Amino acid sequence: MQKDQLLTRRRALLAGAVTLGAAGMAAALAPGTGNRGAPAAPPAAGAPAARRPLRPSEYRLRPLTGYGPPRTVPGRTPVREEPLLTVPDNGRTVVLTFDDGPDPRYTPDILDTLARHEVRAMFFVCGEMAHHNPDLLARMADEGHVVGNHTWSHPLLTSLRRRTIRSEMERTSDVVERHHGTRPEWFRAPYGAWNRAAFELGAELGMEPLAWTVDTLDWTEPGTRTIVGRVEDGAAPGVVVLSHDAGGDRSQSVKALRSYLPHLLDSGYHVTVPRREYV
Repeated sequence: MQKDQLLTRRRALLAGAVTLGAAGMAAALAPGTGNRGAPAAPPAAGAPAARRPLRPSEYRLRPLTGYGPPRTVPGRTPVREEPLLTVPDNGRTVVLTFDDGPDPRYTPDILDTLARHEVRAMFFVCGEMAHHNPDLLARMADEGHVVGNHTWSHPLLTSLRRRTIRSEMERTSDVVERHHGTRPEWFRAPYGAWNRAAFELGAELGMEPLAWTVDTLDWTEPGTRTIVGRVEDGAAPGVVVLSHDAGGDRSQSVKALRSYLPHLLDSGYHVTVPRREYV
């Protein structure tokens, strides 16, 4: 008797399970329930679960792989009231900067000297010069140099309207990005003539204003020995040296670099380029 009761109870439970299973399947396939089909079947027994492809090393070339380290969104660029004159003193560091180029008569010799000593520098380029010499911007990128914005035509900004200043800056940033690969993060006003509009527009375009500490006055063509003496006498931790690679006869600037650069290195100076700090 008890055996018959147990069998009857088991049959009832099985029937209920079948009924619930059928109802669940009908609900999964019914329209308006949020499910448009049966759930995907689990992977076959013993087969490894599918994995996302591994990213290649961040040291590989991004244009070839399509991958790279995650891009971070830079912070806001502050609007300053005066340009930066030095870089943070991380030991005996010096920054070499060259304005007005690139010029195919002088810039390649400067790049050759920098490469010979394995150091990097900053080039504040004029847009119209960069437009006509894109190969030199590409070489600067390949050799790790920083390219800054020195306006398109080297005007006196304090005599221009705001929209003209923006055009001078923006056109230069565009041509630098096209041939160097990145937009400039640094800006230098021609003649060192800054005004409120220049600071504000530079910040809007993501650029910090950088002036200089040591002026070689090489544009006056004072002689190679004089230029060398000004650099060596003015050398100190964190200074920014101003020279030119265009805008006139710059053969003295080229020869001077060949002399003072090894002397700086032998004196224990580290020639470097600044890094942006966003707020």
